[in-house]
Amino acid sequence: MRPTRVHFILFVVTLAVLSALVGVWVRSAAHRLAELQAEKGKGPSAAVASAADEGYCTGTLKQILRRVLTSCGLIKGGSQRGCQPLQARSVAAMSGDDFNALFLPLAERAAIIQFDQDSADLDPAAIALLDTAFADQRGASYFLVVSRASPEGPLGYNRELSRQRAEAVLDHVKFKFADPDLEQEVGLLWLGAEFAQLDRDFCQWKLSRPDQSCNTAYLNRSAFIAWIDCRL
Repeated sequence: MRPTRVHFILFVVTLAVLSALVGVWVRSAAHRLAELQAEKGKGPSAAVASAADEGYCTGTLKQILRRVLTSCGLIKGGSQRGCQPLQARSVAAMSGDDFNALFLPLAERAAIIQFDQDSADLDPAAIALLDTAFADQRGASYFLVVSRASPEGPLGYNRELSRQRAEAVLDHVKFKFADPDLEQEVGLLWLGAEFAQLDRDFCQWKLSRPDQSCNTAYLNRSAFIAWIDCRL
């Protein structure tokens, strides 16, 4: 056989082998890409696709929110509903000022429902603001209620009073809104007067009594409310 013919045959065989190998590599890469896309679709982000995870959802805020919701029984595996975080410092695991600072990015969306001294009754202005705030869900997942008391009175009394204020908010939204997911949405945290008192900077927030002279005592006879959309 002539050398030229041999070389031609070798060239053809080599080209066929290389073409086959390229085809195998392309099919293998396509298969791996399809597997990666399928796994991504099954990941945690797909399971919480309804949550927007807004810019205010810092890692610390998510941690606090998870602790509060777990204590309220809103997350699978949590205790029965009752929300009795009497040791608020251990729930927050931070200083009161740091805890309050978590919510500063929510200034435009949150509201502060104010009460009379020694009272957990919602007045008409409080009801109107609560209704507006709760109706403005915008697809958010959790409605957080953080209630407080002003410093007057014994520690135990103020804890109980702030609990009553938080539950007054919950009772009203139960009565007002036919929300089938309410029990899985509302998280309560009552702080009494011993932790995370609001300072005068919060006088600029949306208050149920905007015409009232704003001092820290008036400000802390309250319940902070806000829809929060964070992926947990």
